[in-house]
Amino acid sequence: MRVAACLHVTTETANLMRTLAAGGADVVLCASNPLSTQDDAAAALVAEYGIRTYAIKGEDTETYYAHIDAAIDHRPQVTMDDGADVVGRIHAERTEALAGVMGGTEETTTGVIRLRAMAAEGELRFPIVSVNDALTKHLFDNRYGTGQSTLDGVIRATNRLIAGRTVVISGYGWCGKGAAMRADGLGAHVVICEVDPLKALEAVMDGHRVMPAAEAAAQADVWITVTGDVNVIDATMFEAMKDGAIICNSGHFNVEINIAYLREKAVSVREVRPLVEEFTLADGRRIYLLADGRLVNLACAEGHPANVMDMSFANQALSAEYIVRNASSLEPGVYPVPEDIDAEIARLKLDTMGVRIDTLTEEQQAYLSSWREGTV
Repeated sequence: MRVAACLHVTTETANLMRTLAAGGADVVLCASNPLSTQDDAAAALVAEYGIRTYAIKGEDTETYYAHIDAAIDHRPQVTMDDGADVVGRIHAERTEALAGVMGGTEETTTGVIRLRAMAAEGELRFPIVSVNDALTKHLFDNRYGTGQSTLDGVIRATNRLIAGRTVVISGYGWCGKGAAMRADGLGAHVVICEVDPLKALEAVMDGHRVMPAAEAAAQADVWITVTGDVNVIDATMFEAMKDGAIICNSGHFNVEINIAYLREKAVSVREVRPLVEEFTLADGRRIYLLADGRLVNLACAEGHPANVMDMSFANQALSAEYIVRNASSLEPGVYPVPEDIDAEIARLKLDTMGVRIDTLTEEQQAYLSSWREGTV
């Protein structure tokens, strides 16, 4: 099967590509973010494994989309996205490729939001499995992977001590929970900004302060966005920020911070460390933007460790296989990862960790499947 994969080009992704190739797939890989590519991994895929890879760390927007077009030129039967850029491009500008696609997979919250919007408008033309919604993906990759790698990116970029600082996190989904957990573990005072009352309540019960972003702005030493929405840090917040505030994003696209407003209001901009820009405002306050608002965990660090990405990429590989086997019976739309795949990945993960669990006895299985037993 011809597979066009648009993913973060890292060593972990490289092993997914090797797995797909071992399964017989004819794979082409391109980057899903201009700053997340590990050039050595991209080069090794080509030189050592013969997998065509279109990705350069720091590529400009024109090159980024040229690489996506190169992947689409592969005439994919299966798409594999991290942000839905390949699917979006095929539907909007490369419609000649639609006829050959039987289905695809999507791994990010941002991408799934885009795909569900397409499906709601009747625009999505083939079935896609939402790998992002697998329990073995979002409970672990999003929480433990994003949590650790985001703080790793902030620390590597700035070399600032986190203990004693106020870390504001916008969004308390699984990624936000992970970032909050790690910031708290490093000794930070964690503030959560949310629009969902249930998530806000959960954050309070988890021991975090919760407040509107306009109030949090004056307290933030470090501000991390993980919402998947646009202009989460906007004009009002910039005006209230303290001198020296650090802002960054761990959501998929660099739209969560209104960078255009910040550039417009700055009287000077300079790079003070690699991927750290200092914006000096008219009143003398300085705001530090990391990685141009792109994924700080991949641009300034190495992304998630392999021993959490293994579950996510197992979902990718097995969901691609599921699409190939079942596409003819699936209508265009967004589908969950089948529960048996999710459960098998969890079982395999436990095996690799040397962890054993109990199994139900026949008596226990019968009890759980019966309605006749009551109070005795």
